[in-house]
Amino acid sequence: METHMIAGPSGRLEALLEEPDDGSPGFAALVCHPHPQHGGTMHNKVVYRLARGLRKAGGVVLRFNYRGVNLSEGAYDHGIGETEDARTCLEWLRARYPQLPAMIAGFSFGSRIALRIGAQRPDLIKVIAAGFPTVYKDRSYLDPCAVSRIFIHSTNDEFGPKDELAAVVAELDGPPELVFVESKDHFFSDALDAFEAEVIRAAPPPLKRASIIT
Repeated sequence: METHMIAGPSGRLEALLEEPDDGSPGFAALVCHPHPQHGGTMHNKVVYRLARGLRKAGGVVLRFNYRGVNLSEGAYDHGIGETEDARTCLEWLRARYPQLPAMIAGFSFGSRIALRIGAQRPDLIKVIAAGFPTVYKDRSYLDPCAVSRIFIHSTNDEFGPKDELAAVVAELDGPPELVFVESKDHFFSDALDAFEAEVIRAAPPPLKRASIIT
């Protein structure tokens, strides 16, 4: 694990970079955390499991804190600045590993940022959106999107009811893949192992290593 301070649009951004335990990475993944005004950080349990699953699948993973969170400089910017923070970190990751295909993932508020960037970056190979909050009704940024997308969601997500999310996904280009994990809440609090297993399964197919998938 390496700690980095990345030069961002409004100051330095605190970040953690992790390579696979076994062998060279096969892809690079940026992971975005939940809402900073509701306690979201890169150390959130779901974000940690999302990052660990991608690392187990063979990826090098960068987590970061948005502006104003922990050691990251700046102040909350209503999702606009946070999206720019994610773009900056994605470019840093791509510059660090120019030979690797790249993807982006996020949980809750972070899933919205990941999907927004994914729709604008056809060079990415995958977007994983965990716990997408359907309570926000503006979804104009979701389509068109040329990148493969997968939604991983709790069956009892209080911020994105199961039927409502299924209806949203059905209307999107593709449509994307939708996977439900049996869990009691938005945070997969009783099903983090099952959630991580779905993340490993959702990793970019050409780059998964069967020996590490149980």
